Amino acid sequence: MDQRLETSNRAIYVDLDGTLLRTDLLWESLFQALRRNPLVIFALFGWLMKGIAFTKARLAEIAGIDVTALPYRSEVVEQLNSQRAMGRRIVLATGSNEKLAHAVAGHLGLFDGILASDEETNLTSVRKLERIEAESGGVGFEYYGNSHHDICLFEAASEAIVVAPDRAANQWQKQSGANRIDASESELKAALQAMRPHQWLKNALIFVPAVLAHDIFVGSVFLSAALAFVAFSLSASAIYILNDLMDLEADRKHKTKWKRPFASGRLSVPNGLMLAFASIVAAFVISAFLPIEFAGILLLYLFITTAYSLSVKRMLLLDVFVLAGLYTIRVLAGGVAASIEYSFWLLAFSVFFFLSLALVKRFTELQQVGEIASREVTGRGYRHVDLETISQAGMTSGFAAVLVLALYIQSPAIEQAYALPQMIWLLCPLILYIIMRIWILARRDEMHEDPIVFILKDWRSQLMIGCGALLFLVAAIW
Repeated sequence: MDQRLETSNRAIYVDLDGTLLRTDLLWESLFQALRRNPLVIFALFGWLMKGIAFTKARLAEIAGIDVTALPYRSEVVEQLNSQRAMGRRIVLATGSNEKLAHAVAGHLGLFDGILASDEETNLTSVRKLERIEAESGGVGFEYYGNSHHDICLFEAASEAIVVAPDRAANQWQKQSGANRIDASESELKAALQAMRPHQWLKNALIFVPAVLAHDIFVGSVFLSAALAFVAFSLSASAIYILNDLMDLEADRKHKTKWKRPFASGRLSVPNGLMLAFASIVAAFVISAFLPIEFAGILLLYLFITTAYSLSVKRMLLLDVFVLAGLYTIRVLAGGVAASIEYSFWLLAFSVFFFLSLALVKRFTELQQVGEIASREVTGRGYRHVDLETISQAGMTSGFAAVLVLALYIQSPAIEQAYALPQMIWLLCPLILYIIMRIWILARRDEMHEDPIVFILKDWRSQLMIGCGALLFLVAAIW
């Protein structure tokens, strides 16, 4: 009985980042602040000179994080609710800035007190321990934590509860036999999902110049195109990671994107950044085996996609033009990698065709969100009322691509390349079928993935592509 009374008198102190949350609010604040104003990156260095506590305060002030959408660990919240029901005093003790700590506490309604960092003090490790011991008054305390910064608190606590520990905290828990809550998943699987390998299918566009030049079965050409494919895929994965980090809040409010590795907290931001950096380094190592111009195109691709992630994707119409350009850059990169002279006609066709697909992507996103679609909800510059305009522009752009193809078929260039150029005319209805089918499915709300990926996975579109390839073959050898 005395022991139970002693336990009930002890307060429970709970860490926030990585313990109560599946994420770290410092990193969240950084990317949310960059999303609001990319120029924050230049102010960041000055803030860091004044200390990490000052930096946390400035980022918390700018970021405006919506704490209701954060990924809380349900296992920890349930335990704390049970302890609170028994009359235990629960205190949020965090190294995060006090503004965010008060917002989280207000949302959960769990805590009787708050200890947090301010502009002058970074309340972590020993500093946190000193504050807790001064407040607990020698009665002892229980502590929920997760990282190597918490080890000194684990050792001083009357009871330690280790939650989803990092390597050092995990080793301490095994040696001490402290209570443990395994609320984490394998980050390896989450890392693979963050790289979005299914999106690499879009980089198959790199092989288009070699196919149209009838050189795809030349060993050196195929190898060059394959290396370019891998380099672009790794670069794209790095940008997907950056894009997800910039879109954390918007993704958490989306009906399906909240499951993404960063939005759900299954993959930590630091590990994601390391993965992105490693992917970019590997991409440029591969590019060293290709013509120097390819590295220039890859660098341009990274620059444009970074600008897109930071700002352009929220700009009305400019975002879809940039998306169309990024698809076209893949075609251009394939020609450069394989040392194949690119065609004006191919690039013109690509611009209109991919603009249509980029508009499909925006149409689908708006349609899924519904009538509440706005810049605040979607992170884009469109509203629900724009659906019809986007649809009309997208179909018109697709028809313009077919018109460019028809003009190409009538040009002198095709007579030099094909023995029976008239066969190429049949490509026009095949491409019209693909474009119109995609838009019909989009308007039916049956298009739930990237349109390029859809085309490469859809058997009807594959059939049209196969028929087109057969037409090229017959026209070339007739």
